[in-house]
Amino acid sequence: MKFGFLGINYKKASLDVRDKTSFTDSGKVDFLQKMEMFGITQCMILSTCNRCEVYFFYGEDGQREAARSLYLSSFPDIDLNPYVVTLEDEEAMAYLFRIAAGLESLVLGEDQILGQVKEALDFSRTMGFSKKELNKVVRDAITCAKKIKTEFKISEKPLSASYVGIRKLLECQGIAGKRVFVIGSGKTAVLALKYIYEYGAHKVIACNRTRCHANRLKEDFPDIEVVDYESRYQVMEECDTVISATASPHMVVKKDRIPQNRGLLFLDLAAPRDIDPEIGEMEGMRLINLDGLQRIVEKNQKERERLVEESQGAIHAALQETDEWLLSCRVDSTIESLQQRCSDILEDSYEYLNRKMDLSSREKKLLRKVIHASLQRLLKEPIQELKQLDTREKQDAYQAVINQLFQI
Repeated sequence: MKFGFLGINYKKASLDVRDKTSFTDSGKVDFLQKMEMFGITQCMILSTCNRCEVYFFYGEDGQREAARSLYLSSFPDIDLNPYVVTLEDEEAMAYLFRIAAGLESLVLGEDQILGQVKEALDFSRTMGFSKKELNKVVRDAITCAKKIKTEFKISEKPLSASYVGIRKLLECQGIAGKRVFVIGSGKTAVLALKYIYEYGAHKVIACNRTRCHANRLKEDFPDIEVVDYESRYQVMEECDTVISATASPHMVVKKDRIPQNRGLLFLDLAAPRDIDPEIGEMEGMRLINLDGLQRIVEKNQKERERLVEESQGAIHAALQETDEWLLSCRVDSTIESLQQRCSDILEDSYEYLNRKMDLSSREKKLLRKVIHASLQRLLKEPIQELKQLDTREKQDAYQAVINQLFQI
């Protein structure tokens, strides 16, 4: 039995292609049932915004080719032949381990994919398409991913300029108990607001050039105070921190309009700039802008790449353990057949002796135990030898001899 992978992801196909290759839940069930018709009974589908992948166990090359043909025919609106990748055995397992750890993600080391792998396994198991082999491989990948997350902390190197900016605010003066003024109501501003509330700001005020857009912020942030855009300089007089994240082509905070009698901390998340850079040179004023934040983001990206390289050793070690487990599983059927052969001999021998001898209840139990122990002793060394075989070729050769000798 071999472990296989087929699919496409963002590295192989454009967004337009990926948009047309994803499975609904009903589509997954249909695909799994068709795979079963080919004799593939262990299969998991990982379908996200960036990837549409299938992991499965198969016995013959013909089953692998049938799976590939089924995958291609599942998306008739597009020719996927140029984009499909197929892997098998250690390569396929290594890829799954890297996927679970976020090392194959658009954002290196991101955590969301780990939950998606768990959900994919749960779905497969619920539908009856994940047995001990697939469960073992995927669970080992999940365990390895958790270890990498704990030891290397790749995702803790932020790559979002908004989050890096908020972290700089925390370093400079903190957010808890502070009064924060946010200019803008777009995605960047909303993201900044989420962090601000998370870190316990005392009061949050917001404005936008279009008042109705700012009012919509109340849907997600009911406690926020919305003010008119024109009053922004007056509002600054009662705040500790000002964050600006608009799409304006012009500066919205100018040096000659800000309050002069108190210090303020400014965070400019806009490109082009929202806040006059000369404000950072004024006494008592501090300014953080995208130029400085981008340098931190680039540094963090390089650090993530370094940690990814370091984590390869953990993946290699985990893969070896999984591969050894799968190798030992290949002789399970032979061991089970030997055990069954012994059980048959036990029953035949016991029934014969029981008919020929007048035994008490205690003696019958003892007789059964002695016969069973003797047969198990006979099998002990062959079974241990089978489990220690380290190549498929040796396993196949030994199993063929055992099958012939014991007629199983």
